[in-house]
Amino acid sequence: MHIHILGICGTFMGGVAALAREAGHRVTGCDAGVYPPMSDQLRALGIDLIEGFGADQMALKPDVFVVGNVVSRARLADGNPKFPLMEAILEAGSPYTSGPQWLSDHLLHTAHASRHVLAVAGTHGKTTTTSMLAWILEHAGLQPGFLVGGVPLNFGVSARLGQHSPRTERPLFVIEADEYDTAFFDKRSKFVHYRPRTAVLNNLEFDHADIFDDLAAIERQFHHLVRTVPTRGRVVVNAMQDSLRRVLRQGCWSEVAGFGLSDTASNNPAMAWQVRGSPEHFDILRAGQVMAQVRWSIGGVHNQLNALAAIAAAEHVGVDPAVAADALGLFQNVRRRMEVRGTVARPGGAITVYDDFAHHPTAIATTVDGLRRQIRPGERILALFEPRSNTMKLGTMKSQLPESLAQADLAFCHSGGLDWDAREALSPMGARATVCASIPELVQSVVTQARPGDHLLCMSNGGFGGIHALLLHALSR
Repeated sequence: MHIHILGICGTFMGGVAALAREAGHRVTGCDAGVYPPMSDQLRALGIDLIEGFGADQMALKPDVFVVGNVVSRARLADGNPKFPLMEAILEAGSPYTSGPQWLSDHLLHTAHASRHVLAVAGTHGKTTTTSMLAWILEHAGLQPGFLVGGVPLNFGVSARLGQHSPRTERPLFVIEADEYDTAFFDKRSKFVHYRPRTAVLNNLEFDHADIFDDLAAIERQFHHLVRTVPTRGRVVVNAMQDSLRRVLRQGCWSEVAGFGLSDTASNNPAMAWQVRGSPEHFDILRAGQVMAQVRWSIGGVHNQLNALAAIAAAEHVGVDPAVAADALGLFQNVRRRMEVRGTVARPGGAITVYDDFAHHPTAIATTVDGLRRQIRPGERILALFEPRSNTMKLGTMKSQLPESLAQADLAFCHSGGLDWDAREALSPMGARATVCASIPELVQSVVTQARPGDHLLCMSNGGFGGIHALLLHALSR
C-alpha cells in the first residue's frame, strides 16, 4: 500500500510513518516544516518528503491520504486555502483517513490479528509513563511494539512494531494515548481509536482550551476510552483524582486497578496499588503487601506515580512487579525530560542547562519541584519558559503561572506572540520574574543574572528558539 501523510513531521505522524515503513508499506509525506531532526529520521527510512501542501501532490496517486490534525479547512487572508492539497483531495473524492484510524485498521487491529494494546492517557506524564512501560516489557523479554511522543533513551527511537512473544496471547503494543482531537473531520480524541486491553488513566486536568470548553468535556472523552476496554481488560487509574473518579462513575465494565501514594490510601479503599518512600528509593505495594522496590536516580513524586502506573499495567500482561522494578532501575528517561543539555564551568560551581517539555502550569510546578529535590541546599533554580501550547497562548491558565513557579528562585518568560500581558500575569512574583519579547533578550537577561552553581531549567513544548545552545555559548564566553 502507498500512503501519503499530510503533516508527517509531527511527533505522532512521524511515528506512524516509521511504523508503516517497517510494515512494508510505501510511505511519502508532506509538511510545512520539513527540517531536522524528524526529516533526517524519515529520510533515513527511505521516506520521500515534500515541503508544503501543494495540490500538485495529487499526482502521486497514493492508495490513501493519511491526514494529520495540523490540517484544516482554514483560508489565508487572500481567501486561498491554507491546505490546497486537502481541498483537492475532497474535490476529487480521493480516499483519506486520519493517522489514528489508519494505525488502528492496518497495524493494531487488522482483519487477520489484533494486538494487545496498552494505552497510556493523562494530562501529564504520558510520554514518560509510556516509555517506562515499553522498557519494562522489553526488559521482561516480551519484545513490545510502541509509539511514543518522544524518544526513550533506552531505545533511541520513538516507534517500532515489535514481535510476538510466545509468552503472550497477542503481540503487545504500547502507545501514548493523546486526548487531543483526531483530525478536522473527526473531533474525537485520538485515543478512542486504539481499543486498548490495558488502559492507564494517569491523571486528568483541564488542558487543550482550543478544543475543549471545560474539564467535563475532557472527562467525557476519557470515558469514551474506558468504554472501549473489554471485560477481561484492566483500567489502571489514579485513585487520588476526583476527575478520574467521575470518569469511572459514568460506567466501567473492566477490572479497575487504582493507584496512588500510600499516605492517602487509608481514605481510599479503591487504591490497591501504592507507592511508599522517597522519590529515589521506594516500595511498590499491592493490597498492603510490598511487592518490589525501585531504586533509581529519577526525581519527583510525579515520576513515582508514573512508575507505579507502569508497573500495574505491566502486571496485567504477566510481568512480575519485582521484574518491573528491576527494569526501572535501568530506565534512562526520555529526551527533553529534565535532560541536561550542557554545563559551563565556573569558579564556585558549574552552571547547568536543562531542557524539559513542561508547558502546562501543573507540569511546570512538578518539574521545578523535581529539580528542587535533586539539587543541593542553597543552589538556585532559574526557570525559563515560553507559553507556547495552544492553551497557554489563549491565556486560559495565565493566573496559575506564579504559583507554578513558586519554587524557582527567578523566572524568565518569553512573551513573543502572546495576546495577553505576561508581565501583568507574573506581577505577583515581583522582581523574581522577568519578561522578554525575544530569545536574544531573554538569553542576555539570564546570563547577566546567572551565578556559579545555578540550574537553568528551560521549559517548552517546542524548540524554544534553540535557547539551550545560545545559553551555553553565551555563558562560556
